[in-house]
Amino acid sequence: MSLDALVEVFAQHTAAQTDAIFRGDAKTGNNHAKKRLAAFKKLCAHGDAGRDALAALFNHPRMDVRVMAAAYLLRHRTVEAKAVLEEISKGAGLAAFGASEALQRWEEGTWALDPAEE
Repeated sequence: MSLDALVEVFAQHTAAQTDAIFRGDAKTGNNHAKKRLAAFKKLCAHGDAGRDALAALFNHPRMDVRVMAAAYLLRHRTVEAKAVLEEISKGAGLAAFGASEALQRWEEGTWALDPAEE
C-alpha cells in the first residue's frame, strides 16, 4: 500500500471513529481506532517518510482528522503539530477537547503515541 493510501486510511478511520462516538457506538469507534493505529504503524515502518506523509493531514477539512494527525506527530513534527493543536484547542467541541488533551499530555511528558523512531 502506498504512503498516500495509508494516510487516507488513517484519515478515514479517524473520521469514522468520531462519527461512531457521536452516535454513541463505542464498539464501532474502538474498531476504527484500532484500524487507524494499524495504518500509523504501517506508516512508521517507512520511517520518517511515513511520518512526513501523515503531516499532509494537518490541512484536512475535518478538525478531528487534523487533531489526530497532529497528536500522533508531536514528537516527529513538534512545532507544526503543536501549532495545529493550539489553534484547534481555542475552539469548542470534541476536536478542541482532544487537541487540549494532547497538548497537556505533551507538556506533562506523558504523551506516548509514537515514543521512538522505528
